[in-house]
Amino acid sequence: MRVFVPVLLAAAAILGLQSCKSKGSEAVVAAPTQPGTGTMTPAGPPVAEGLTGKVLERIDASPYCYLRLKTAKGEVWAAVPEAKIEKGAEVTLATPMLMNNFESKTLKRTFPEIYFGNLAPAGGAPAAPAAPAIGAPAPGANPHAQVANTAATIEVGKVDKASGSDARTVAEIWAQKGSLKGKTVTVRGKVVRYSAGVMGKNWMHLQDGSGDTGKGTNDITVTSQDGAAKGDVVTARGTVATDKDFGAGYTYPMIIEDAKVQKK
Repeated sequence: MRVFVPVLLAAAAILGLQSCKSKGSEAVVAAPTQPGTGTMTPAGPPVAEGLTGKVLERIDASPYCYLRLKTAKGEVWAAVPEAKIEKGAEVTLATPMLMNNFESKTLKRTFPEIYFGNLAPAGGAPAAPAAPAIGAPAPGANPHAQVANTAATIEVGKVDKASGSDARTVAEIWAQKGSLKGKTVTVRGKVVRYSAGVMGKNWMHLQDGSGDTGKGTNDITVTSQDGAAKGDVVTARGTVATDKDFGAGYTYPMIIEDAKVQKK
């Protein structure tokens, strides 16, 4: 994680990536894995400013760290993805989100107010929000259907199916998700959304012209160490995961993880 002080988690960047159910969780904007409870609402300074303060105290709770910050408005607690942050350092949280009455089961402690966010690079502008934090839909809504609407500026057309015994179209992966869980698939598609460096991964949404836009089965989320750009046609080979829960209400009915991605 770069120290500027960017998701996020998220992700959410990325990932972006988004969710379908709303629930409390010990997660930074870029998607958490630790248990917790509370209510998260957009809060804090405008995104252009972020939340800046001097580190007075640091508590590590891998894969995150909690920071007590001295800000212009007083002392506040914040949580960010794990990073090397020294006491006394001035840090900035990009796109801070406020969690009220957050109980960290890991620390066995309740924070009346705590800001979750990503670190921004020192001296730079706050990073874009982690992909998963972008526009969470109402409970029960299909997050991929939302991506289909917000990615409308990308002309996808018809992308040729990848080759190989594990090759599938986007629609086929959705249709076979139950039997594909934990298995490797290869899919070729156009990148309609891309977020880099969220939770140590690059996140992208791929579409190939197959599937139902209304149901969201025309879009699939892929995570990778490999880079890409919005508009690229790429071939991704990774492992299918279903009902993936990153916390803070950001869940994916299906996602392809740790993919090797190559441009067409």
